Amino acid sequence: MSERKVLTKYYPPEFDPSKIARTPKHLRPTGPKTIAVRLMAPFSMKCTTCGEYIYKGRKFNARKETTDEKYLNITIYRFYIRCTRCSSEITFMTDPKNMDYTCEKGAKRNFESWRDPESTELKETDEERLDRLEREEAEEAENAERNAMEELEQKMEESKREMQVADALDEIMQRNARIERGEKGGKEEEALAQVRDLAREKREAEEREDAEAAKRAFESASVAQARLEEEVKLRKQASKQDEPERAPQPPPSFERVKKVKNPLVPGLVRKTQPAPAPAVPTKPAGLGLGDYDSDED
Repeated sequence: MSERKVLTKYYPPEFDPSKIARTPKHLRPTGPKTIAVRLMAPFSMKCTTCGEYIYKGRKFNARKETTDEKYLNITIYRFYIRCTRCSSEITFMTDPKNMDYTCEKGAKRNFESWRDPESTELKETDEERLDRLEREEAEEAENAERNAMEELEQKMEESKREMQVADALDEIMQRNARIERGEKGGKEEEALAQVRDLAREKREAEEREDAEAAKRAFESASVAQARLEEEVKLRKQASKQDEPERAPQPPPSFERVKKVKNPLVPGLVRKTQPAPAPAVPTKPAGLGLGDYDSDED
């Protein structure tokens, strides 16, 4: 298994160290040394070439140069960076006198109120500062409400405008359709009118047929009922003529009827001849009914 850190290097057999050229000291570049560093923008600036704003704290790969200038034996350094938009070179230097940085070329430093000694913010008292902050907050709240109302009104106007546009489009489409129908000579309307007339005539004919059928049905029902009533009347008259005259029945009597007692010993009873059956009146033969009252059958 190979080692992670290589201690020996491979030299090919055709390697010739005499061919490696070294730059002599008198040809080497002289002057301030530059070191590649990683830094953040110390202040907000604006590129003079393209107008790009570079905010404070943005990271750059810069070159650090040590200058010959000094302030109270404090070395002054120069830094080189590139614009993020146009890649133009921007340089700035340290300012140990004011404990700050100074923009040298390629960019312009943004205005900062705390660096202006004549600004009113540096001269105002704490009470004035509090009043100013409260006033600014009230103005911001009022502006927010006004903006909300303006947005609502704008939305309402947009919705009304959309509705008006939709109505106008509908009117245009209807007008175009009417124009097309008029150009065609109204053939479609005539065909529709003919279809409607045929349907109406067919419906009226069906209604007339239904009325006639109902009338005939009611007439046949009344005729059948009259015939039935006549038949019933004739049957009643025939039954009255065929029935014989009934003999008047005697009035009911309230005499006491003696009941025959059963003997205690059945053998001692004297047998008697049965009495002759009474004569049954004969019924007329026209009814076609049998004699159901005789016991002989």
